[in-house]
This record gives sequence, C-alpha cells and structure tokens, in this order.
Amino acid sequence: MLGPYISLIADNSTNAPYVLIGTGTTIIVFGLFGCFATCRGSPWMLKLYAMFLSLVFLAELVAGISGFVFRHEIKGTFLRTYNDAVQNYNAQDERSQAVDNVQTSLRCCGVLNYTSWYTSIYFPANGFPVSCCANMSDCNPQDLRNATIGPTKVHQQGCYELVTSFIETNMGIIAGVAFGIAFSQLIGMLLACCLSRFITANQYEMV
Repeated sequence: MLGPYISLIADNSTNAPYVLIGTGTTIIVFGLFGCFATCRGSPWMLKLYAMFLSLVFLAELVAGISGFVFRHEIKGTFLRTYNDAVQNYNAQDERSQAVDNVQTSLRCCGVLNYTSWYTSIYFPANGFPVSCCANMSDCNPQDLRNATIGPTKVHQQGCYELVTSFIETNMGIIAGVAFGIAFSQLIGMLLACCLSRFITANQYEMV
C-alpha cells in the first residue's frame, strides 16, 4: 500500500525492496543456523547465533530511531517531490502514474488543493487529470478542461495532508510489528545463551 507514496518520496529509484529481500534472506539463514546449532548441541555455535541475532537487533534499532528522527525530513521531501511530480505530470511516466494512484486511492486532488494543477504543464491542454474526478460517472474530458466547471467536478482536498497522515498511521503499525519482532529476537538471544550455558555445564559434569 505504501508503494505509490515511497516511489514519490524517493528522488531516484529506491533500493528498499532489495534491502528488505536481503534482510529477510539473512534472517532465514540465521534461523536455520540456530536450528542446526541446537540440534548439534554446540555451545560455541549457539553463542555465534546469539551474536548474529544481536547484530540484527541493533540494525533494526538504528533503522527505527533514524526513521523516527528524520520523519519531518521525509514529509518535506514528499512535499517537494510530489509538487514536482504534479508540475511535470504527463499521464504516462511512472511518477505520473504514482500521482494518479495517490489521487484515486485517497480521493484527493493536487498538492495542497486542486489549484496546484493550474501551474502544471498538463493543465493548459488537458485540464485536470481523470484521477481528480469526484464522481467518475459524471466526469468527462470536456468538463475537466473547462476552467469554470472543472473545479466543481474534482476533489476539493489536497493530497499532501492525507498522504502524511496515512504514512504516520501506517508507520505506527509498522513500528509495532518491528518492536514485536525485535522482542522475539531478544528472547531468542537469551534462550540461545541459556542453552549454551546448560550444555557447557552438562559437559563439565560428564567429564
């Protein structure tokens, strides 16, 4: 759901999907290593597994803190890049399609309001984009090109405020899930260390 907004926030193509895929693969590999270490009953492998989990936990903690600290910069970047996408809208490229997705899904028009389209390169020849229409069944290209009728056919609220509130709401959910995962990793670290000590103590008793 955040895809269209992230594509607008990013100044260039983002590597976020590859980073997330790499992180997920790394966690799966660490998990399999932890299972192998448990089956082998190897104290040093369990300690190494706990160290891996601690590194992942620290990386998640740093990423979470950075996102919280720089959230206002993210809003400012979105305002600038979204305004640029509206001004250079052509209904064809990826950023224009992202603008259409935002306006359709959130039922909004323009940056702060529909008047943002007046200064875009698209408006003089085509008027408002179809994605601005408040009612698709009562919205045609002729009305959208009409400076008098057009404003009555489109959404009155701008997208910037809706997008930022949408992101903040969903970021709260994402943060909750991330903290839940981080807590489970802490439990995994503690269990791995406790099992390692238990195995080591039993080995000494057997000797």
